[in-house]
Amino acid sequence: MAFARVLERHASAIERRLEALLAGNEDAPAALEAAMRYAALGGGKRIRPFLLIESARLFGVAEDRALDAACALECVHCYSLAHDDLPAMDDDDLRRGRPTLHVAFGEATAILAGDALLTLAFEILSSPASHGDADIRAELVFNLAKAAGWRGMALGQAIDLDAERQDLNADGVAGMQALKTGALFRFACEAGAILGRASASDREKLRAYATALGQAFQLADDLLDAQGDAKAVGKAVAKDEGRGKATLVALLGVEGAKARLAALVAEAENAVAPFGSKAATLIEAARFIAERRT
Repeated sequence: MAFARVLERHASAIERRLEALLAGNEDAPAALEAAMRYAALGGGKRIRPFLLIESARLFGVAEDRALDAACALECVHCYSLAHDDLPAMDDDDLRRGRPTLHVAFGEATAILAGDALLTLAFEILSSPASHGDADIRAELVFNLAKAAGWRGMALGQAIDLDAERQDLNADGVAGMQALKTGALFRFACEAGAILGRASASDREKLRAYATALGQAFQLADDLLDAQGDAKAVGKAVAKDEGRGKATLVALLGVEGAKARLAALVAEAENAVAPFGSKAATLIEAARFIAERRT
C-alpha cells in the first residue's frame, strides 16, 4: 500500500532526527537521558509529525524543511503519553507493547523525562535551525504552546479526569476530546500551513480537516479499547469502561460510534478536497486512521 510506505518513510525520518536531537548531554544523569530516549524513540506511527510534513508539502515545503517542527510536535506528544500513563492520571502499565515509562524508570524519572521532552520541543522550535524566519518560529512556538497547554491538551486532560466524577453528554465528550486529542492534530496541520506561508483560507481548510481527523482518531482509539486485542493494540484494552470514562462509544454504542466515525472521515476528506490531487495523502491518512487495528 502506497500510503503505508509514505507513513513509514516519514516515521523513519522522524526517528533519525529525534535520535540526533536526543544525542548525549554530558550534564544530564544517565537515567534521565535514557528515559527521554525510551519515551521518544523506537515506537509509534508518528501520525502527528506525518500530518505536519504532509500539510507543509501542500505548499511546496520539502520534508527536510519541516522535519524539526515535526520533531518538536512529537516531543510534546511523547511527553503527554508519559504523563498520561502515570498512576495519578490513567495509571497504565503498557504502552506500544512494552512497559510504560514510569514502570520502566520510576515515577519521578518519568515526570522529569516528560518535562524535559516538553521543554525540548520549544528549544527545537525556537532554534534558527528549525526555520530561518524568526516570525515563523515565533508563530510556531505560540501555536504549539496554546495547543499543549491550558487552552488545549492539558485542559482536555483535566476535563477528562473530572468526567470520571460527573456525566458528560455526547457534545461534552466531543468537546473534551477536541482539546485532549484534537489540539495537537490541529497544530500539526496548521504548522504545515505556517511553514508554507499559506493563505488564511487554506489554513482554515486544514484546520477543519484536522478538527474532524482528531475526533476520528480518538473515536477509533475508543473503539479499539472497546473491541480490540491488547496484544495487537500494544496496550491494555477495556480500561475505559472499567473506569467509567466518558467516551462516545459508551454514549452512542459501537454501531453508533462507527457511523459517527465514517461521517468524520467524510468531513475530513471534504475539507481538503479543494486542494485536489495534492491532498491525496491526507485523504488516505483519514481513511487509515478510521480503519487502523493497532
